Amino acid sequence: MASARAVHRGAGPKGSTERCYDDRPGVGEPVDQRTKYVFVTGGVVSSLGKGITTSSVGALLRARGYRVTAVKIDPYINVDAGTMRPYEHGEVFVTDDGAETDLDIGTYERFLDVDLGRGNNITTGQVYQAVIQKERQGAYLSQTVQVIPHVTDEIKARIYEVGEAAHAEIVLVEVGGTVGDIESLPFLEAIRQMRFEVGRDRSLYLHVTLLPYLGSSEEYKTKPTQHSVAALRGYGIQPDGLVVRSKTPVPDESRRKIALFTNVEGDAVFSAYDADHVYAVPEMLEQQGLPRLLERHLGLERVTPELRVWQDAVRVLRQPEERVSIGVVGKYVAMPDAYLSLMEALKHAGIANRAQVDIDWVSAEAVADGDVDQLAAFDGVLVPGGFGVRGIEGKVLAARFAREQRVPYLGICLGMQVAVIEFARHVAGLEAANSTEFDPYTPHPVVDLMPEQLEVEGMGGTMRLGSWPMSVQPGTRLADVYAVRLEHGGGTGTGAGGTVHERHRHRYEVNPRYVARLRDAGLVVSGVTPGMSGRGEGLVEAVELSDHPYFVAVQSHPEFTSRLMRPSPPFTGFIRAAVALRRARAQAVAS
Repeated sequence: MASARAVHRGAGPKGSTERCYDDRPGVGEPVDQRTKYVFVTGGVVSSLGKGITTSSVGALLRARGYRVTAVKIDPYINVDAGTMRPYEHGEVFVTDDGAETDLDIGTYERFLDVDLGRGNNITTGQVYQAVIQKERQGAYLSQTVQVIPHVTDEIKARIYEVGEAAHAEIVLVEVGGTVGDIESLPFLEAIRQMRFEVGRDRSLYLHVTLLPYLGSSEEYKTKPTQHSVAALRGYGIQPDGLVVRSKTPVPDESRRKIALFTNVEGDAVFSAYDADHVYAVPEMLEQQGLPRLLERHLGLERVTPELRVWQDAVRVLRQPEERVSIGVVGKYVAMPDAYLSLMEALKHAGIANRAQVDIDWVSAEAVADGDVDQLAAFDGVLVPGGFGVRGIEGKVLAARFAREQRVPYLGICLGMQVAVIEFARHVAGLEAANSTEFDPYTPHPVVDLMPEQLEVEGMGGTMRLGSWPMSVQPGTRLADVYAVRLEHGGGTGTGAGGTVHERHRHRYEVNPRYVARLRDAGLVVSGVTPGMSGRGEGLVEAVELSDHPYFVAVQSHPEFTSRLMRPSPPFTGFIRAAVALRRARAQAVAS
């Protein structure tokens, strides 16, 4: 039977967790000094799924009503992920407070249904920058500044601060990289010290390792896991539990062997085998008893979790009622992780419409070279964000195809700008219209650098970042898709219009000097940022076409706030329109 904790914090409307977890102490109330910590490390190889493991643990704790936050430690020397290549690092996830972070922060937000901030992503660059600044300011006068204790103290202070800021009962800390990486050593030492500072009953070490299967001998090989744990013990950390990654469920014999040779209890070795859907992982770990380990080791109350939202989502993913094909026309299509949040937002929208969303990656350069006809096979066309001139004309052609062929279109950030460029050229009569990002000498700069960006010199964290308000114009398609959020606290107003907040990451905007000309030609400005000085009625945040089944483009990145339990409205409307087109095409064929 569920305890009072689960009833109070876990019992909300079916499919919703927004209200169930909104019980943080108010301003001025004491912070619980008994915060507990779960440290997640990884071994053998990178990209094992530590982020999914951390997120799934958080989801299971949230389903039990605990206030949880998560920290991602990235050992690279970059201050943040903002200047990294998408092909190397994947997408840059943006938080409400404008931090450019590792993509795992986005995974945490989606699984935990919480909003995180810049403090939740700790990098080597941040830590050393802070230590050096303190040294220059005289904070360490007469001391020789060293990794221990000065760097490790800075790391620990940042972890503690995250927990205090979130009033968290449990803080999840994922250490990036693998055991043995020289970059990770200060962080491993810091979390080793934390066990002595907070106590064994308030800290738990969870180690994620690879369990390879050799077909020649037809057996799982446990040595990589044994060596990984031995290396971790060499740094003074004995894991309390192991999450073993494999293609299929790990046999009991292998689990017993791993437990014996790693000094871990037999029921603390968990098999994280390849799941058909990532949202099935929390229940996979639930069924194996991982939460029991947390409850036993951390002295947590034993409660019945509320997992309906996960179970319902997986049920739809496995047995969809509809199916749609979406063509994503981008420049980083060889690296899908560059669009991770976008993929998840499409998945969330598909679940909301009980549909399977098949994503086809289309090279914008291939479209620019004349392969436009391939877009005819899709039920919807999506043009995501990006930077640089490469592939731009292909994106413009994709927007034109969707407009003329009446195929549902969703433009995100740059996807809105190319939609405006296309409309200006082929409908508004502004020949050679372009963005000054791609053609500084264009006769019609319908997209231009934001005035506040003119004096910017640095590259890191200098764009328009974070959450900004958007005033949704009444009577528009955008007002229709945002109606639920407008009525239920995501903004102010009613379904007829109001204000919502979405996250941004851009330097260029629709040139206000051309808005009237574009409107006269039939482009609907359905969202603006109010109170922008020198922008007339406001910065253009969204455009659409009124005589089109679904042609919506937004300057923001609504994929960053999409959740399993609260899918992004523009994405949900887009998939709904794609389902309608799919049905219409099927009926036309049948008749």
